[in-house]
Amino acid sequence: MRTTRKHTSTYLTMILIVLMFNRGGAQKKDSDHEINNIILVHGAFLDGSGWEDVYQILKKKGYNVTVTQHALRNFEDDVAAVQRVIDMQDGQSILVGHSYGGVVVSAAGNHPKVSGLVYIAAHAPDANESRAELVKKYPSAYKSLIKGADGFDYIDPAKFADDFAADLPREKATFMAYSQVPTADAVFHAVIQNPAWRSKRSWYLVAKSDRIINRDLERMYAKRANSFTIELDGASHAVYASRPKVLNLNFHLQS
Repeated sequence: MRTTRKHTSTYLTMILIVLMFNRGGAQKKDSDHEINNIILVHGAFLDGSGWEDVYQILKKKGYNVTVTQHALRNFEDDVAAVQRVIDMQDGQSILVGHSYGGVVVSAAGNHPKVSGLVYIAAHAPDANESRAELVKKYPSAYKSLIKGADGFDYIDPAKFADDFAADLPREKATFMAYSQVPTADAVFHAVIQNPAWRSKRSWYLVAKSDRIINRDLERMYAKRANSFTIELDGASHAVYASRPKVLNLNFHLQS
């Protein structure tokens, strides 16, 4: 059985993930196999550049790290783009998804080369659920979403820093606000049929000051998936960019 733990210290410097059990719950006695491939999957409104600091930390530790650049225009295309990156890896991989990227990794994670999923303040829907319906049950705090007449959404740049990235330096948050990637509203209504977290190991970081995703929704996702869970005080939705040392992911997995 996977274990769920919570840590709320703001002095947390890394997440150490040690997987001791196989999927059925029994500990393996044969030789360990390290998973060296980590794939970072961005969420809505932004591209993969926000992962740069995490990428650099993990690369220095010797991991093979790839950042996806899916277009946020069509859910199926986004999943295909991530699966294309998985295909390129030379062995088993861990998928790390932020925000809407959690929906993408929940679908793409069924790929046979994926051994586990990490959700960073991310959506993790079950079969026949959509992110759009779930946020009605767990309303978000932000009111800055703008829905364009052309079917693409974005966050009001004047309110972006407060709602999306309150724990980032203001200058960096403002740059993110004005370099947004408009996101097709349709992707938020995507429904998956076979979420990978039901059959694969998962970990979840709850951002306790998240205004984009209700932290109780994040907790529900983590509990339902039986994820190893960490809660981080003061973390905004942009925790993947604002706290890169917290996301210093160390994987030593038995397969």
